Amino acid sequence: MAVNSSFIEEEKQMEKQMDLPLAGGDKENEPEKNEDQNEVTSEISESPESVSLGDTSAEKATEDSDTDLEVEDPQKAFVGTTGTRLYLEACKLMKVVPVSYFIQNMAKSYINLNHYGLGPKGAKAIAIALMSNETVTHLELEDNCMLAEGAICIAEMLRENSTLQELNISNNNLDTAGAKAIAGLLLDNMFLHTILLSGNNFGEESALYFPEALMSNFQVKKLDLSHNEFSEKGGQLLGQMLDSNSKLEILDLSWNHLGRKGAVALAKGLRGNGALKILSLSWNGIGNEGANALADVLKVNDVLVHLDISNNQINNEGAKKLCRGLEANKKLRILKMAGSTLTMEGATALVLSIRKNSTSMMEEINISNVLVNKTFIKLLDLMYQICPELNVIYGEVEGCIITKPEQHPNPMKMIQQQMVLSSLTEGNTKPLKEHKLRLWDFFRKIHEEGNMKIPVAAFRRAMMQTLLVTVVTAPSPMKYVGFETENQSSREHLSRWKRIPNLQDLSAGHQGSMPITLQFELAYS
Repeated sequence: MAVNSSFIEEEKQMEKQMDLPLAGGDKENEPEKNEDQNEVTSEISESPESVSLGDTSAEKATEDSDTDLEVEDPQKAFVGTTGTRLYLEACKLMKVVPVSYFIQNMAKSYINLNHYGLGPKGAKAIAIALMSNETVTHLELEDNCMLAEGAICIAEMLRENSTLQELNISNNNLDTAGAKAIAGLLLDNMFLHTILLSGNNFGEESALYFPEALMSNFQVKKLDLSHNEFSEKGGQLLGQMLDSNSKLEILDLSWNHLGRKGAVALAKGLRGNGALKILSLSWNGIGNEGANALADVLKVNDVLVHLDISNNQINNEGAKKLCRGLEANKKLRILKMAGSTLTMEGATALVLSIRKNSTSMMEEINISNVLVNKTFIKLLDLMYQICPELNVIYGEVEGCIITKPEQHPNPMKMIQQQMVLSSLTEGNTKPLKEHKLRLWDFFRKIHEEGNMKIPVAAFRRAMMQTLLVTVVTAPSPMKYVGFETENQSSREHLSRWKRIPNLQDLSAGHQGSMPITLQFELAYS
């Protein structure tokens, strides 16, 4: 697809306009200018009024901003200055108010302009300024009412820009025309590896464009098409794309209308795919038929590690069909089925399928809405002994009364007490302040190998055996979550800890060993 010549001409025209005041003034009086060239030059250097509005605005913007144009890298400084002038002229031409945050961050690699209300013209001004930018690698433009017009401008900019790698233009109502422009861009641009297009009113007509583009593009690794209106036909086309694409690793199709037939067609293409690692199909109404198709995929697929089929009207029958794939699969680590119409029967079948598969790598099964009983808890007790890395997230326990949790202990006091105990164990009888044992020394003692890692299985066993567990976050301000595991209720408390937001994924996605620092940071919110 050819680049829109008018778009580039506007940029060149603005560059010329920015140079005119510095070149010597009015072209209509060319003879007089030649005769009095020295005089005019002198007036330009002495009179501040002869400086263009674009230069003055750019200078003021850079002086009042956070941008440090006097950086060590002169190229970044040059890009920042030129981009600022170009952007201000573009805003003047488009008759839009410049965004000061954009001006301040043009020399940085990450720019977040989500929810700025740019509109099509504001997006065009941004696109003009970034046409030849060599510093911005990640651009966020979500929820800016760009429409198809703005998407076309962004696409034209990206045909010239070879630096941008991550782009988010979700929730901009791009419609079919915008989908065509973005898909056409993917045929030409070989630098983008992440593109988020959620909530853009893409329907069946839009589905025609993306598969063709992604069959030829082997750079995009992450694609978000969630919250759109792809249905059965879209599933068929995207399935064909998956069958031939060898680079896409993350695909989000949640909140579409694929239905049963669309899911079956998508699964057919997924059978021969050797690249996709994360697939989200939640809220698509795939039903038991879709679950059965995915079970056939899991039998042969050795790449997929994360599958989200939450809220898809899958009942016990669909879960049992899915178990056939889980019994043979050797790669899947996370299975999300929250919101399914499962009962204890389906939940038990899922857990037993992992038990039957000695080569299973499963780390998390999310059936968080399922009401379980004590028999299921006993089954999990046995499973955790066999597979300590497994985490099953379920709903409430039948017959158990929820009591108000006790107040959590102060984590810093507990660490200090442990540091004192550790010191006394080593024969040091001096107070803690005197022997100056640092917090860093304390953490170094829990990993003797000194590699800042602890095996996932060992971590989970420790959580199950300890009498008091407190998870501490490293960043400040310090927050913590703790629970007590007392006697027969230890398993119930452990399960409650696993369902705490931001903590349930504490060790998800880590096989073998996980960094200790990661354990604490993931708990932070």
